[in-house]
Amino acid sequence: MATLRLQICILAFCASLLIPSSYSHGEKKHAALFIFGDSLFDVGNNNYINTSRNFQSNIWPYGETFFNYATGRASDGRLIPDFIAEYAKLPLITPYLQPGFDNYIYGVNFASGGAGALAETYQGFVIDLKTQLSYFKNVEKQLRHKLGDAEAYTFLSNAVYLISIGGNDYFIPFGTNSTLFESHSHEEYVGMVIGNLTNVIEEIYKKGGRKFGFANGFPRGCVPSMRILKPESLGSCVEEVTALVKLHSRVLAKDLLKLKTKLQGFRYSNANFYNQVNEIIGNPLKYGFKEGKAACCGSGPYRGISNCGGKTGSAEFQLCENVTEYAFFDSGHPTERVYQIMSKLWWSGTPYVTGTSIHLMGLFDL
Repeated sequence: MATLRLQICILAFCASLLIPSSYSHGEKKHAALFIFGDSLFDVGNNNYINTSRNFQSNIWPYGETFFNYATGRASDGRLIPDFIAEYAKLPLITPYLQPGFDNYIYGVNFASGGAGALAETYQGFVIDLKTQLSYFKNVEKQLRHKLGDAEAYTFLSNAVYLISIGGNDYFIPFGTNSTLFESHSHEEYVGMVIGNLTNVIEEIYKKGGRKFGFANGFPRGCVPSMRILKPESLGSCVEEVTALVKLHSRVLAKDLLKLKTKLQGFRYSNANFYNQVNEIIGNPLKYGFKEGKAACCGSGPYRGISNCGGKTGSAEFQLCENVTEYAFFDSGHPTERVYQIMSKLWWSGTPYVTGTSIHLMGLFDL
């Protein structure tokens, strides 16, 4: 009898090793975090791909504020996923392509700076959304192999999926020639972007994903690099980009409501940051900044030339003395302080940002 009890205990112990810590007895459960998107969410994947330096942020002075070294984040410090992980009591989520990384107990980050929902956006230089999905499917297979189908499905259904995509799809036509953009109406083009995004959502749903967070509405038309795009209107936002970003937000909101009806158990938090970030840009003093339009790092008017850290091969660039006074770190990306403001608003569920969708904190309840 004693021998039988010993055998049962050994079997139970071995089985417990296969169960993720979020489901282990006696430990606090947590929802893993899977992250898809562009430079607003990329924590270092572009460090490990063969690309132009323009799409990498693993050089000084990136990362100077929080990490004291360049991690690959396109800012002086942390990004939105870093703050969300902190609020959810998770460690920083690791980039998928980091060599030797294969422990997905807290999730993984697939995002790539410059990525779009359309494969044609900076093709050959970034990891587009469809490829990020293929990486997720690889992770799902590994989880099923380690945990078994049922346990892996439960793990993935408890997880939260954050997505920031589309900004580069609307940004690229105004910096390079885009036959895809020129051959379609704005409505058709936005429809293709949203269509690719909803396809990815449904693919994740098939693997168990139920809880999603979407970051959209970032005012790409008002970043420093856009303010110098047209010499005749130097300093102004590019209204064509702004119009596309706003159209994207409207279409996404409608399509998410459709998905909620179509997909049983589908829950989401949809954050539209346009008004909030625009207010910081236009009224920086209200939020403790001194400069809302010019970047801390770069060159030229508004430091809108994208050569922070010598990205374009030019060793000469300007760097502000106090990054905490600036809303933008480089020509296209906010500072850590702005990301923190955005993250807090999304997490707490301020209707100003999340509208009629639920707050992000609510998705992490198990």
